[in-house]
Amino acid sequence: MGLDQRAYTKDKDGQQSEVAYWRKHNALDGWMEKLFRNKGNDGGWNCAELELTKEDIEHLEQDVKSDSLPETAGFFYGSDSRFCSDQKELTLEFIVDAKKLIQEDKKLYYGCSY
Repeated sequence: MGLDQRAYTKDKDGQQSEVAYWRKHNALDGWMEKLFRNKGNDGGWNCAELELTKEDIEHLEQDVKSDSLPETAGFFYGSDSRFCSDQKELTLEFIVDAKKLIQEDKKLYYGCSY
């Protein structure tokens, strides 16, 4: 058990294509959950689906580059991932891919399970 996270696109039939996968990047998950709440969602976060916009990705990029992701704790979340260089690199690679997909008018989503 633990925090599993993924970003994906969906086609018209609802088929998902994975764009990125993270394991126990709790700081990213905290950032995404805050975005989820700021978009007016008040339901459960575990297994929820969050659509990401161009503006969301640009804001995420700023926060990742400035090491401003929030400290986020949880029973299955592992140790603090805010300053993990591997997680940062993976997230920056995702951001590059996300920008391209959004430019191609693809819908991009984030989801987690724990």
